[in-house]
Amino acid sequence: MLPPEVASDEGVFEMDTIPFQTPSIVRMQKLGIPASICFMTQNLLEYSLRGNGGQSDDAYESLGVVSEDLHLLLLDPNRFLFDNDNQNTDNMKLLYREGKLYGRHKEETLITEAFCRISPGKSEAFFVSGFSGSGKSMLVNCLSDKVNAVGGYVIKHKFDVLCLCPLSGVISAFNKLCLMIKGGDRPVIAKKLMEEFGAGVGLLIRLLPNVSALFPELVSSATKVEAGDVMNARSVSFTLLRFMRVVSSPLFLDDIQWADSTALDVIYTILSDKLNSCMFFVGTYRENEVQVDHDIFNLMRELEISHVRTTKLSLAGLDQSDLNTMLSDALCLYPRICKSLTEIVFQKTKGNPFFVLEFMKSLQSRGLLRYNSLQKRWVWNEDVIRGEEITENVLHLLSSKMNGLSDNVQTLLRVMACYGVKIHALVIGYLSETKEYSGIRNGLEEALGGGFIVKDEEGYFQFVHDKVHEAAYNLISRSERKQDVVLTIFLIASQINHGKEWILRDDELRIGIAELNMKAGKKALDGCDHETAYSYLCAALSLLPKDHWENHYDLSLRLGFLIASAANSTCHYDKAIMMLRKIIEKAHCLDDQLPSYILLSQGKCLCIRCPVLGLSYYSPNPMLLLLALHAQGKLNDVYDTCSAILTELGESIPESYNLSMATTVIDETLKMYDEAGEEWLKSDATVDKTLRNTLQLYRAITFASFFCKSHSMVVYFASKAVQLSLSRGICEHTPLSLLQFTSVAIKDDNAVIRIAKNALSLRERFDLATQIPELYMNFYGRVAWRFEPFQAGVHKLRQCLDAGLSSGRADVGLFCGLDEIKYALCSGANLKSLLKRIDYYLHLMETYTYRNEATKNNLLLIRETVSSLIDNGQATSIEASACVGDLNDPKNKLREAFIYYSAIRCFWLGHNGRCRYYGKKCIDLFWQGGQVFTRHGVLSTCTKFENEGISHNAVSLSSLLLYSLVVPILLSGLNSLGLISTKREVRMNKEVAREAIAAMKDAADNSDWNFSNKFRLLQAEDLSLNKRYDPATVLPLYEGSIESARKSGFIHEQGLACEKAGLYCKDVLKMEKALEYLNQARECYEKWGSDVKVAFIQKELDALKG
Repeated sequence: MLPPEVASDEGVFEMDTIPFQTPSIVRMQKLGIPASICFMTQNLLEYSLRGNGGQSDDAYESLGVVSEDLHLLLLDPNRFLFDNDNQNTDNMKLLYREGKLYGRHKEETLITEAFCRISPGKSEAFFVSGFSGSGKSMLVNCLSDKVNAVGGYVIKHKFDVLCLCPLSGVISAFNKLCLMIKGGDRPVIAKKLMEEFGAGVGLLIRLLPNVSALFPELVSSATKVEAGDVMNARSVSFTLLRFMRVVSSPLFLDDIQWADSTALDVIYTILSDKLNSCMFFVGTYRENEVQVDHDIFNLMRELEISHVRTTKLSLAGLDQSDLNTMLSDALCLYPRICKSLTEIVFQKTKGNPFFVLEFMKSLQSRGLLRYNSLQKRWVWNEDVIRGEEITENVLHLLSSKMNGLSDNVQTLLRVMACYGVKIHALVIGYLSETKEYSGIRNGLEEALGGGFIVKDEEGYFQFVHDKVHEAAYNLISRSERKQDVVLTIFLIASQINHGKEWILRDDELRIGIAELNMKAGKKALDGCDHETAYSYLCAALSLLPKDHWENHYDLSLRLGFLIASAANSTCHYDKAIMMLRKIIEKAHCLDDQLPSYILLSQGKCLCIRCPVLGLSYYSPNPMLLLLALHAQGKLNDVYDTCSAILTELGESIPESYNLSMATTVIDETLKMYDEAGEEWLKSDATVDKTLRNTLQLYRAITFASFFCKSHSMVVYFASKAVQLSLSRGICEHTPLSLLQFTSVAIKDDNAVIRIAKNALSLRERFDLATQIPELYMNFYGRVAWRFEPFQAGVHKLRQCLDAGLSSGRADVGLFCGLDEIKYALCSGANLKSLLKRIDYYLHLMETYTYRNEATKNNLLLIRETVSSLIDNGQATSIEASACVGDLNDPKNKLREAFIYYSAIRCFWLGHNGRCRYYGKKCIDLFWQGGQVFTRHGVLSTCTKFENEGISHNAVSLSSLLLYSLVVPILLSGLNSLGLISTKREVRMNKEVAREAIAAMKDAADNSDWNFSNKFRLLQAEDLSLNKRYDPATVLPLYEGSIESARKSGFIHEQGLACEKAGLYCKDVLKMEKALEYLNQARECYEKWGSDVKVAFIQKELDALKG
C-alpha cells in the first residue's frame, strides 16, 4: 500500500512522484536490481529502525517471514523475483494463475477420489452446490483436465434459465461427444455400439445424429419419422444408457437448478443401471436458488435408495488466507504485503471467487488500484478504498460496468443474452447483415477484450460466467422483453404470448401466432420435451377462432393430432382421447380420420407414471394398452373400433371362425405367397396410405383377438393382413404382418421358416428401428427356436428388450425379457448370473411402473425356480413371490406357467412323483379345451383333430411342438423312463416315453443343435432299461448326448447326461466309469451354478468311494 500523504484527495495516484523513499534503495534500482529485492531490502532496513519511529506497515517482523519471502522468490521467480517488463504499463493486467484452484485442495481430492472409484457396474454421483461464482465449474474442470490428459472424454453441458427444453441440451451434449471420439478409438467404439444396438442402431442415430460419423459406411434413413412415431423421455433415457454402457465417459452438468425432471431422469436411469455401465456424474447447482422440493433433491434421494454412491459438497467463499494467496499471485507481491487489501476485499465479497475477480477489475478501472511504473509494483490506498461506496452485489457491479460500454457492445450483449449462454459466430454474422443489428460485429472485439465473452473451439461466443449472462439480460428492460423479437423460436413464442389479449383482437395475426406456437410445440416434441410441447400447442389452439375447423381445416387437423400426441406423453390422456374424437368428428374423409383411429385403437393413449422423478411418458405400442384394458374388461371396445373401421375400409370381418376355416385360410395364404414368389419381396414399396393404415389396424385387431375373441379369429386376421399386402403391395408394415402370420401357421415348417426369414430381411429395406422390438418378439420368441440355436434367441431377445425400452415400447421389451430369461434357463445359462438378470428386470418393471402383473408374476415364478435350482432357496430367495391366483380357474393366465416351472423344479430336485404330475398337467393343458392359443402364438388343436375333420397327420408334430412344451415333454419322458425302472405303471410310462422320443426326433430333424442331445439322451435311457442291450451298445448313446450337449453349450443337459450315464454304469457295476461320469457331472453342475445338484452328485460319489 501507499502512505496516505502520497495520494491525491480524489484517490488518483501521481505515478511519477512515488519512487522508493530510501536513497540506497533508489541506487539499487538504478543498478537493475529487481524491485522485489529492493522492497525486501527496504523492509529489512525498516525492521532495523523499529523503536525509532521509522518502522512502516511493511517492515519485517522476524527472520522467519524473510525466509518465507525468499522461498517464494526461488519457487516462482518469474512472478515474484523478476520485474514484469513484458506488459504495457498503461494497460497492466493482474496475473492470476490460470486454472489454479485456490483453497479447494480438500474438495479437489474428494472429487478425484470419487472418480477413481468408478468401475464396471459401479457408477457414482457427485453434487456440488454453492452460490454463483463460488468456483463450482472450476472445481469440476480440474477433473476434466485430468481425464483429457489421459485421452479420455468428458460430456459437458450447462443449463440455461432461458432454455425451455432441458432434455434437448442433455441429448446435444451426448451428440457432441461422438465428434470428440478420435483416432483408434473410433472403430473400437463403433464395433461395440453395433454389438449393443444391432439392427436398432438407426434408433441411436435418430437420437444422436453424430453417431453416423462412427459408421461412415452405414446408410440409414434413421431421420425419417412418421406422425406419432417419436421417442418419449423414457426411451431417450434408456437409449442414452445403452450408449453410456459402451462409451463410459464422465458427465458434467452445470447449473442443474435449471434442469427439469425429464432431464434428470436421464441421469437416474444411467446411474441406477445394475448391469455393466459405469458413469461418473457431477452436477453443480446454486444452493440459494433451489427449494426443498426441487427435482435435484428427489434425484439424490432416489439414487440413495438405489444404492448409488452419492457425494454432496457445498462450496463456501474462500477464507482470508486462501484469498490472500490469490491476490498475492495476481499482484506479484509478497503475501504479507497484500494482507490489508485482502481484508477489505474479503469484507466486500465474502471470499466469492468470481466476485473477487470483478471487484479487483472494478478497483483497477476506477483508479483505486494502479501499477507504479517507478516502483514496478501495484499500489493502492486502503483508506480511500474503504471510504468508497462499492456495491456488495456482483450483478449490480457487472451491470454498472456494462452501462458504460458502447452501444454496439451493449446491443451484442443483449442479443447474446436473449439467445442463451452462447451464440454461434454464424448467427452473429447473419444478424450483422440486418439493419437493426448491423453494429454487433463491431462490438465483438470490445466484448472479448473486456472479458465479458470468449470464443470456444466450436465457433461459439459464450459468456465467461452465468452472472455476466444475467447482467447482460438485465440490460433489456422488462417492456422490451415483451416486444423484442427474440432469436429462438421458443423465446419468440413465449414473449409474444405475453401479449395474447392484443393478438386476439386481430384475426389475421392470431393465425400467424398460432402457427408460430405450433412450430415451437413441434420442435419441443422433436426434443422429447412433451410438457413444453403441450403448453405451446395448447396456446396455439387457444388462439384459433371458433370456426377454425371450417376456415382453417389443414391447420386444425395438424394441430389437433400434435396436441393428442403431446397430451398422451404428459399424462393428459383423457384430453388426448377428446382431441382424437374431435378430429374423427371434424375430419372430411376417412384418410384424415385414420391416424386418429389408429392412435386410439393401438393404445397410444396410455400414460405410465414413473415414480422415480414424477416423470410421465407414454408407450405407442398396442400390446400394453390391450393388457391394461383386459384387466378393465374393455378389450371389446378396441376390437369393435378396429372392426368398424376395417369394415368401412371394405374389409370383411366374420362373426365367427372355427379351426377348419383357420386351417383353410392358412393354406390360402401360403399358396398366395408361393405364387407371388421372391419377386414380390423385391417389388417397389407402395405409397398407398390406406393400405399402410389398414395393416396397422389389422395388427391392433390381431392383438385384441388374442385376448378377447376366439383364437381362430387371430389366425384369420394375421392371414388376411398378409393376403392384403400380397395383393396390394409391400410397405414398412409388411414384415410384422408376415411374422405374425408365421407365428400362427401350423403347417409346413419349411414354408414358415422361409417366410419368417424373408420378413426379417425386409428390415434392411425400410427404417424399422421402432418396430425392432415387435419384429424380434415374433421372430425369435415364436418362430426362430425351431431352427436357430437357443442361445441366438437369448441374445436377440435381450436386444429386443433394450430396443423396446429405447423406442418407448417397454411393454414389448419387458415381455421379450421374460422370454429371454425362459430361453436362457432352458439353454443352461449360469444360474447365479441369470438370477442377477432376473432381479435387474424386476427392477426395470418397478422403474417403469410396468402394469402387466402377468409378466411380472411369470418372472417371479422363474426366479423362484432358479433360486430352488441354486440352493433350494436357502440364501437366494426374496420376499416378493408370484401371485398365481386360482389354479383351478381355466382363465387364469398364470396356471400354465406355474405348472410348467413346478415340473422343472421337481425334476431337477428329484421329486419324481410330483414331476410326473406337473409334466402331465403341462401337456394336458396343451390339448384340452378345443383350441389352445399359447402365449408363444402357435395355434394348436385339441380334443382330436377329427372333431374338425382334420387328420392328425395333416400337420407335423414339430409344427405343433411349442417351445413351452419342449422341456415338459423331455422331462416327462425321462421321468417316465425312471419310473419304469421302479416297475410303477409300466405300460402308461412306456407310452409317455415313446411319445416323448418321437417328439424329440421330429424336433431334432428341424434343429440338430437344439434337440439332438435330448433325443439321444431319451434313446439311451430307453435302451438302458432293456436288458438285451449291453453297455457297449448303451454307453455310446450317452456319449453322443454328452458330446452333442457340449457342442451346443447346454452345460446343464451335458451334466444331466453324465449323471444318467454314471448312474447307469453304477447299476451295471462299472464303478470306475461311474466315477468318471459322475465327476464330469459335478463339474458341469458347478459351471451351471446349481449347488443343489453338486451336493447330490457329491453324495453319489461319496457312496461309490465308500
